Amino acid sequence: MHAFDVLGDPVRRRILELLAEGEQPAGTVGDVVRREFGISQPAVSQHLKVLRENGFATVRPDGTRRLYAVNSEPLRDIDAWLDRFRRYWTPHLDALATELARGRRERRLRGAADDSPDESRSTP
Repeated sequence: MHAFDVLGDPVRRRILELLAEGEQPAGTVGDVVRREFGISQPAVSQHLKVLRENGFATVRPDGTRRLYAVNSEPLRDIDAWLDRFRRYWTPHLDALATELARGRRERRLRGAADDSPDESRSTP
């Protein structure tokens, strides 16, 4: 399964968001996902299995619990793939930063001009 197929599902994206907060027991993940998406526990287990089998999540036993965590390697692969497309949005973000800085400078200059004494109001 392609990485974007795995991440294309909102349930799996939500599971990864939960795991990004730190290692989580399967039961805790299941409770949140079942409440938010209204799906069954077996459906949550299937999503965890897809994430695990495609390398996005790791699992380790801890007594009777199974603890899930994010595996960052596939996410780095996605980031590397996206890197060739960053040029489409990075210049726009740079231009936005320039415009924001220009606006702050103009407000600052206007504020300084408002604070300076007005010669037309001064009395001789």
